[in-house]
Amino acid sequence: MKQLKIGMIGLDTSHAAAFARVFNHEEDPFHIPEAGRILKAYPGGSRLFSESRTRVEKFTSILRESGAGIVEAIPDMADMDAFLLTSCDGRQHPEQFRMLAEFGKPVFIDKPLACSYADALEIVCLAEQSGTPVMTASGIRYAAGVSELSVNPDEISAAEAFGPLPLPEDYRDYFWYGIHSAELLYRYLGRGCESVRSIHSAEFDLLLGSWKDGRQGIVCGNRTGASDFGVRLTTGRGHLIGLQDRSVSHIYTLTGKLKTFFETGKPAVEPQESLEVMAFLEAASRSLNDAGRTVFLKEFH
Repeated sequence: MKQLKIGMIGLDTSHAAAFARVFNHEEDPFHIPEAGRILKAYPGGSRLFSESRTRVEKFTSILRESGAGIVEAIPDMADMDAFLLTSCDGRQHPEQFRMLAEFGKPVFIDKPLACSYADALEIVCLAEQSGTPVMTASGIRYAAGVSELSVNPDEISAAEAFGPLPLPEDYRDYFWYGIHSAELLYRYLGRGCESVRSIHSAEFDLLLGSWKDGRQGIVCGNRTGASDFGVRLTTGRGHLIGLQDRSVSHIYTLTGKLKTFFETGKPAVEPQESLEVMAFLEAASRSLNDAGRTVFLKEFH
């Protein structure tokens, strides 16, 4: 089987360097030799987000040292077989995906899919219209220690996903880091959320989701310095708890899913589930900015 040629868009995140190690560095313990190779990279960068514009030069240098050719524009990547859209500012994703959809080849969009439900819906609709395979996920969804608790989904009555939740001034609240815990929540509960309510304090945010069948999903985000991601599942047999195993790269475990996606065009997470994750965060954000009222997803989803 020929080696997949991969193009990367957005060299403004540590994920760009982590993907480069997995795809391109044979000496790295988490290298996956049969996954493909990043051959071209477009730096990008966002003037709207400080975490982006201050890091482009650093990660462009890393990708160049990893063997990727640096290109001046996304159309210069037309000859690649698949794409990693890693731009950390999700507000850029609709515009960048529109250019990638011209190629009709598999595109993985790193977290978040977008910074609003409307933009996420635009991307998914364009993917369907253009026949472009698309997948999005946080690497935490597949992280060691939290992603494979042994439980029948029908046994879960409630799930709590927890982790850090910084709120940058120049990014839309929960879409920056809340996406990680929300993805982990959906890993176990799946679709069906009906409403979300946000409770905010200086050091914590609770996002309280109610599912149509009575199950409850909670995201507990902190700004106390507790940086571990984890999950607690409530079942009739008791509680199951998992903490992320940081000795295993979550980009490595995610790339195992991307290898199959790039080869088959079939995403590990269906677009409709990814859309509902965006709807969950949209509802939570609206609640945060409206005195904590309960927001029903049917208002916009």
